[in-house]
Amino acid sequence: MTSKTAGAAQGAPGARVRLVMVGMVLTLLAAIGVSAWAQTPPSASQPSMGMHGMHQGGMGGPGMMGGSPERMGRMIDHMLDGLNATDAQRAQIKQIFAQAATDLKGQGAAARDLHRKGMEVLTAPAVDANAAEQVRLQAMQLHDQMSRRMTQAMVAAASVLTPEQRAQFGAHLKDRQARMEERTKRMEGDGSRR
Repeated sequence: MTSKTAGAAQGAPGARVRLVMVGMVLTLLAAIGVSAWAQTPPSASQPSMGMHGMHQGGMGGPGMMGGSPERMGRMIDHMLDGLNATDAQRAQIKQIFAQAATDLKGQGAAARDLHRKGMEVLTAPAVDANAAEQVRLQAMQLHDQMSRRMTQAMVAAASVLTPEQRAQFGAHLKDRQARMEERTKRMEGDGSRR
């Protein structure tokens, strides 16, 4: 067997190990990124209202919790525009999200700390798979806590609205989603011609 063939034969298991390690790194970064995403305000290119399921487009979302109380109030007012929401409904919903923001404030620092720990694990001279797994588990637990608190706030806010207002809001979200999908298709079409 030539040295080139022997190297290739020995390299196959090494390539698999590298592939597994790359997969682990990507999984860890994704888990850490979920926690970081949960605290990152939207950029200027993103819509100001977030709602994936309920998070993308209206009832809360990461951008709403990350800003000042004034910004959060404007976002809520924008969300409620067109629903004929009363001043009492607006005030109650603002209070619900203000309390949620207060509750989530400490978790933002924890998410940043986990992100830092994850980067330390991944950039260490020797990568500790057990430490990486612990950071991943902590990040997933933190994300679950944050998601649970946001869902509680969204349920409480939705309960303030009448069934008619919720239906109107749902129609708005459906229309918005259709426009976003259409825009994405146009952008993909433009990109394929380049």
